[in-house]
Amino acid sequence: MKDRLDAIKNRYKTINDQLSDPEVTSDINKLRELSKEHSELEETVKTYNAFLDIEQQIAELKEMRFDDDPEIQEMAESELQTAQEEHARLEEKLQRLLVPKDPNDEKNVIVEIRGAAGGNEANIFAGDLYRMYQRYVEKHGWTISVINAIESDAGGYSQIEFTIKGKRVYSHLKYESGAHRVQRVPQTESQGRVHTSTATVVVLPEAEDVEMELDMNDLRIDTFRSSGKGGQSVNTTDSAVRLTHEPTGLVVSCQDGKSQHENKATALRVMRARLHDLYEQKRREEEGEARRSKIGTGERSEKVRTYNYPQNRVTDHRINFTIQQLDRVMEGKLDPIVEALIDEEYKRKLNETV
Repeated sequence: MKDRLDAIKNRYKTINDQLSDPEVTSDINKLRELSKEHSELEETVKTYNAFLDIEQQIAELKEMRFDDDPEIQEMAESELQTAQEEHARLEEKLQRLLVPKDPNDEKNVIVEIRGAAGGNEANIFAGDLYRMYQRYVEKHGWTISVINAIESDAGGYSQIEFTIKGKRVYSHLKYESGAHRVQRVPQTESQGRVHTSTATVVVLPEAEDVEMELDMNDLRIDTFRSSGKGGQSVNTTDSAVRLTHEPTGLVVSCQDGKSQHENKATALRVMRARLHDLYEQKRREEEGEARRSKIGTGERSEKVRTYNYPQNRVTDHRINFTIQQLDRVMEGKLDPIVEALIDEEYKRKLNETV
């Protein structure tokens, strides 16, 4: 482990030197690339330096236990235990930092929620999920913006798409893709029977321009009037935009921006993210890439979680994790589930690197 950490520390020092080089600072792309790498290595280097300091401290305390002064012996013995505990904590943190990172973890995301099986109740549940994520976003100080929404007459949404921006958003929300199942008594159920409905969630990391070149000649661009609930027109100008990527058939609509220009720019971001995801899936299939360390496949059809209202229970089926706090989860307190998923994926990746 120390060999890898020494190499990282040396690379960090090299980047520090390069960032003060006039040739680098005058090259915007190179500067951005090195600054990003510097930021990614910084926590590991700082943790490693603290680890080396505590190792030195432990060595000194062990010597002090044999001092002629009994008080110094007692002090050294007392401080040694604390130092050894800190040493173990830093060692575990370094192991985590050395586990291969998902290159998308730092990115913002584009999320799509659709009502699936269960008719109106599925659409209502899709709306509940959107509000759950909305509150989760607020708790983390991120920002959320709706791209496109098709409201349901019974409430909720048959489809809603939105972006979330903030620090390490994808690292927290990447596990949400899949089918979410709700078990509860619908408002329209007169007999009080529990029904099961589903809504699907797709979370895509936002692709950068350099990652996904988009040929505008492959796009058909249509404009139309924004509409509200039930198809009622809420805009008298053709500000909404629909993009169709003709080679793949992918379609993206955006109507919640203030202008056609804004909607088009947003739709292009979404299209770029979807194409990047599509091509990545094809690449993995062609290469037969193993995904043992990934929790779930991220496919829309995969059942990932059940929300059982009568029992106030949420169960994540991928890691057999259950929490009796559905009311809190629906208020955006998702952290216990997200942390359990992150911890499980870390363990799987660690086992693969051993």
